[in-house]
Amino acid sequence: MDPYSIMMGMIVVLTPIICWVFTRHQPDFRVSWRSWAEEIHNKRYYLHAMGYVVIIRWKSLTDALNEPMKTRTGHWTEAVYGLEGETTKWIQNTFRNDSLTEFLNFHYLFVYLFLIYVTTVYFAFAKDRDMTDKVTLNYLLIYALAVPYYLFFNVEVTSSWIPGMDALLYHDGWYTVFYALHDPLDNAVPSLHVAIPFGILMLNYLHVKQQGGTLREWRHWPYHLFVLVNTVLFIFTILYLGIHWVVDIPLGMLIGSIGALFIHHLQPRLRNDFGPMFKGVSRTKVRRHIVVEGAVMLMLLTAILMAVNVQQESVDDRVSFRLGEGDSTLEILQKISSGESVTSDITNLNDAGDLEIVLLMVEDSVSAMEERSIDWEVMTTLGEHHVVAPQSTLRLEVTSPNSFHYVAMHYADDQGGENVMEVRVINDYGDDQMGQAVLLSLPSLWMTGFVVYRLYRLKKEGRSWIDSTPSYVWASAEQINEEA
Repeated sequence: MDPYSIMMGMIVVLTPIICWVFTRHQPDFRVSWRSWAEEIHNKRYYLHAMGYVVIIRWKSLTDALNEPMKTRTGHWTEAVYGLEGETTKWIQNTFRNDSLTEFLNFHYLFVYLFLIYVTTVYFAFAKDRDMTDKVTLNYLLIYALAVPYYLFFNVEVTSSWIPGMDALLYHDGWYTVFYALHDPLDNAVPSLHVAIPFGILMLNYLHVKQQGGTLREWRHWPYHLFVLVNTVLFIFTILYLGIHWVVDIPLGMLIGSIGALFIHHLQPRLRNDFGPMFKGVSRTKVRRHIVVEGAVMLMLLTAILMAVNVQQESVDDRVSFRLGEGDSTLEILQKISSGESVTSDITNLNDAGDLEIVLLMVEDSVSAMEERSIDWEVMTTLGEHHVVAPQSTLRLEVTSPNSFHYVAMHYADDQGGENVMEVRVINDYGDDQMGQAVLLSLPSLWMTGFVVYRLYRLKKEGRSWIDSTPSYVWASAEQINEEA
């Protein structure tokens, strides 16, 4: 069975089980299976399903920009490596075990996707409209929040940069085609495996504190604990499998926190809990929002463009991959449309030692990655095999439409060369995608500006940062207090 079939099977089998297990002590709060259609209609949950479709498309657009943008944006991997060194390699070497690797591979993909989906269904099943709204928006908006960091502050995954560290997830024949086609995993920042579940935990906390309770007394406490345990396991998984850096964890938590605060403060208006959505909105308030939130957006956009400038100035000194002796790694060339082409320049930056290259279609690579590593002898038989001499550049051109390709790289361990092979890869997809990337980033910058301004106003009015009531309610409450 392929990963997609497994995922659909989990949804069908485990969703009712999870919903039943976590509501078994509160049967009065369950939606009966015969009432689902009515519940979906009355609570407008069909909008939630539409939202999932939208974010899949949003993610597809973002992924399509990531590789073409690298010629402009470069990456910040060297800075991150200088900050934390080989901590993740130590974690992988210390805990490495075939059974653990198999379990964490499964957990990274299937439990993560299932958790995102089942959380929405669980809260709907447990008759909690507000939390159903919030966790659905959490999934949708955190992807949008991550766009500018994903596109403009690229960081290569640990297994592409730390010599001797293995990509235990990517170099597995059963998974490799699925990831290459759906989620290339060529960018470590930020970690959505941290951001999205942490956003759920944050939303739970904000929701409960707003109501004046505690998480342990909350009727959803067992499910909250379930998400918490899986979040901790995700953190270990992303470090162990050769994907993320340690710094990606707090950055993921930051993205999750911004998303949770935005959703928590906006959802009451979306649901008209305090009257019509735009009640209390005046021209003066709109102008003030535009000025303040626009200023925050402009500052963030300026920082992005400055970062791009820095990367463009250092393009000739850029290192894309670092391989230890005997290491192999992969670069993904994303699919192109008919009549288009992508040119890939691969430079061996070393003074000694040859770099071996194989260009092949992703689907043809499976037989070389059946043991959670790249069998280079098999790989050389599957595609175009090239050798790049020291201080030389190999140019490859791909014109096959609608197909993902691998540029497989290998540094043999018997050449008597340097301990680490440094490689530069520059892929030219033709069109400049900067304008589209900035456009896709604007919602993220605005949401950040909204949260900053909202927290400022709450502090200025002496109100709790958790208070999600619309601002026009504040004036009414103060007037009542004064009259009393």
